[in-house]
Amino acid sequence: MDAKEQEFNRLLNNEAAGKNEKVYGLTTEMYLLYLQLNMNELSVTVEKAPPERDQWGKGVEFLFSCIALSVGLGNVWRFPFIALENGGGAFLIPYLIVLILVGRPVYYLEVIIGQFSGRGCIGAFNMAPIMKGVAYGQIYSTALATTYYACIMALTIRYLVVSFDSVLPWTYCLLEWGSECVATGASGTPNGTQGISSAELYFTRTVLREPDTLDEGGLGVPSLEMVLCLLITWIIIALTLYKGIRSSGKASYFLALFPYVIMFILFARAITLPGSWQGIVYFLKPQWSQLLKPNVWYAAITQMFFSLAICFGTLIMYASFNDFGKRVHKDVIIITTIDSLTSILAGCIIFGILGNLAYETNTTDISRVVKGGAGLAFISYPEAIAKFKYLPQLFAVLFFFMLLVLGIGSNIGMASSVINVVKDRFPQLPHWQLAIYASLIGFLCGLVYMTPGGQFVLNLVDFYGCTFIAIVLAIAELLAVGWIYGIKRLCNDIEFMLNVKTSWYWRICWAIIAPGLMFLVLVYTLASYEPLTYKGVTYPQAAYTAGWAIWGLGVAQLPFWAIWTICQQPARSFTEKFKLALQPTPNWGPRQAEHLQAYRLHRQKLSEAKTASGSGFFDNIFG
Repeated sequence: MDAKEQEFNRLLNNEAAGKNEKVYGLTTEMYLLYLQLNMNELSVTVEKAPPERDQWGKGVEFLFSCIALSVGLGNVWRFPFIALENGGGAFLIPYLIVLILVGRPVYYLEVIIGQFSGRGCIGAFNMAPIMKGVAYGQIYSTALATTYYACIMALTIRYLVVSFDSVLPWTYCLLEWGSECVATGASGTPNGTQGISSAELYFTRTVLREPDTLDEGGLGVPSLEMVLCLLITWIIIALTLYKGIRSSGKASYFLALFPYVIMFILFARAITLPGSWQGIVYFLKPQWSQLLKPNVWYAAITQMFFSLAICFGTLIMYASFNDFGKRVHKDVIIITTIDSLTSILAGCIIFGILGNLAYETNTTDISRVVKGGAGLAFISYPEAIAKFKYLPQLFAVLFFFMLLVLGIGSNIGMASSVINVVKDRFPQLPHWQLAIYASLIGFLCGLVYMTPGGQFVLNLVDFYGCTFIAIVLAIAELLAVGWIYGIKRLCNDIEFMLNVKTSWYWRICWAIIAPGLMFLVLVYTLASYEPLTYKGVTYPQAAYTAGWAIWGLGVAQLPFWAIWTICQQPARSFTEKFKLALQPTPNWGPRQAEHLQAYRLHRQKLSEAKTASGSGFFDNIFG
């Protein structure tokens, strides 16, 4: 009796004894099928094994990398302002509802797809090849986001460096700013003082050198100081990605955990400041009438969308480096919960400090000291820090270093997603070369954001190249998985991989609720569309044309790759080609050869059972 037969008999005895052990990462049942497959020489062909793919050094690296990716700048300066604009504490209700019905289910869906296939987002869409354009569109959108996200990191580095000055440079006025400047000093400014704070003028005129409109002189010439900060940003990204996930996985421990050390330090300081509790109450005070407005629910969905980084291809890529049998559904609950709690914590920190700013300036309306968007991080917060009576430089360094670490964690994930698309296509290329080339291209593309009109461009690319594209591609992704590949087959795959049953909660969210809500968001976006503005200033017509061209190039990936896939099918009639394009490719399944063999036998048995019992359309979705 050879070793394989001995192993087979041992497993049979274990099965009879009711033991549920794992062999080589497979459940006993799966491994039995694999042994039978080899011993009986069943006629199942396996293509040439794909090249070896990196894996996380430890399973916890996936958890920390996802936390570093999802918990980013948007949690710190976007969420508090979005919540304030849309009902304060009442905004948390639609936000948490959307988390349960859209955010968490889609997050789990993408992680499952990546782990099961062991491939990045391009290869993962072999499950529904006619929709492969979704993956290409997501990579395109992620690449755009990576370039301007690095710009925000460059701004953070600029502020971090000057925070070491003996006097914070945004606390006093310069002569060229004129009489409209009101210095932001530790002594505060009297209530009713007219003018513009030195913190705002420092950001717009010294750091950005921003024009009032683009008509005055176009974008202008990049700032040397900001170019150097951008260069440092991309050097950090290149070094972190030098060895792929083997280096970024190790960095994830620091990128995921260290920001919380600073956050809790800042939170402890914030709640001890005079007037801080008024700011926190102002942030959390429910405005119940806002819940009836559709724009509040729209804001909740879009905030959840970008906060969790779903439907950008990055989660699929990260999960593809997991062990095949990793109990990933537990990680999903942890990550999505931490992300939401971090947003609330960041809001309390920001508005606690802004409450102190209002107190110091004798301002009764806290909304008067709040600047939205990037202004919250680079105007309101620096202005509040300037009011600290003790060690304002220390708290400035802590805050901007925290922003830098959060930005790196998110940008590492986005850059990795783009790099691994090339790596999967050309596995012979060393990772260090890809990291250097990607960083160089990202740096050159990012120079446009370093010009005086760079924030105009950033706002344009963010809306047309990311927000607008992502909504369309998210709907397409959910339709591809839920209605083309099929929820029933997906749940069978999950049971094969994790040996767990998928509840009706996940099935209904994947098939109906999540795509339905995303479709309503798209309809609302189109119905309420108005020409984009920046600080109330309209763009030149050429800029709108460029914006729609950016959007069109991303969305056009859907019909282009659909037509290409249909034409490549080995059939004569268009109808037959179309049907084949809807089916998974011949190489679809787990990446590892032993898992793929067991999976094909598993699918063969399910197919035989289906033929014997019959099934309807909705049974294929929910059965």
